[in-house]
Amino acid sequence: MLRKSIFSFISLTLLLGVFSSAALPAASVKSAEVFLTLEKNAFAADESVLVNVSISNPTRRDIKILRWFTPLDGVKEDLFRVTVFGKTVEYVGADYKRPAPTEKDYITLKPGETIETTVDLAGYYDLSDSGYYQIEYNVESLNLFTNQPNMFISAEALRSENKQAWIDGRQVKMPDESTADAVTGSTSFTGCTSSRQTSLVTARNNASTYSTNSYNYLNAGTVGSRYTTWFGAYTSSRYSTARSHFSSIRNAMDTASVRFNCTCTDSAYAYVYSNQPYTIYLCNAFWSAPTTGTDSKAGTLVHEMSHFNVVAGTDDWAYGQTAARNLARTNPKRAVDNADSHEYFAENTPALP
Repeated sequence: MLRKSIFSFISLTLLLGVFSSAALPAASVKSAEVFLTLEKNAFAADESVLVNVSISNPTRRDIKILRWFTPLDGVKEDLFRVTVFGKTVEYVGADYKRPAPTEKDYITLKPGETIETTVDLAGYYDLSDSGYYQIEYNVESLNLFTNQPNMFISAEALRSENKQAWIDGRQVKMPDESTADAVTGSTSFTGCTSSRQTSLVTARNNASTYSTNSYNYLNAGTVGSRYTTWFGAYTSSRYSTARSHFSSIRNAMDTASVRFNCTCTDSAYAYVYSNQPYTIYLCNAFWSAPTTGTDSKAGTLVHEMSHFNVVAGTDDWAYGQTAARNLARTNPKRAVDNADSHEYFAENTPALP
């Protein structure tokens, strides 16, 4: 009887040892580091509360992180723990119902690699009280580092150290999101199939979102790499021009009576006659373009809308991202008059702060 008990004890110990070893590799991937840097220590009520987020891999192996829980595509989850007077402030951003993550939903950080982006907390958290705010990156998810189920791992976490800043209270600002309801102008079609009409309505709604986000960025007075990459070195006059352009683009995208013409068979994306608002001719490359992102359907509409004289009257000084970047470096004056520069600023892909 004693021999049987000892054997059972040894067997159980070995079994638990196997289970513990199996859990170690998964647990060891929790080694990404997050660092926050505040733009300043005090923010006035009319200032964006800009926080730079750096996520690094200090290990010698690849680390995968669920993209939803990073701000690379904007804040689409409650990524921060923000408190004032000891109380957690409300997250006012979007909440999503999602399918189970798959491999494609993960980003991979190579050894020593760091990703960075900047977030305006005022767009996602209730900063209506004036006071000293405590800010930290704080996310948890069962699938934060892997989409493989593992019964030995509870929620995985990604956290930063706490940062403090004085923030003057301001009206709660909802995220810069536009929906179909925001587009009040009529949309008509010539030579467009029903599927293309649906695609164009979606493209216009997305272009409205792009235009609104771009205007809000500029209206906040932000001067980051997103601005300088596409429009060059800052001067108040050029900045004012860019802001005025996106104010007009946003208003036209939302309220103008836009006519889409699908009869073009050219290899180009689209074209317009600048003195004939608001008719946009869509060509072959448009239909194979992605919905959003670089050289997308939505971005193409921002490009073409900027051409109309009653909107921004832009020209085509450079085509493509490489040429547009070079234009911003060498001739900022033309960059703020270049349609592709407006498109790439609006698309912001890959995202720049």
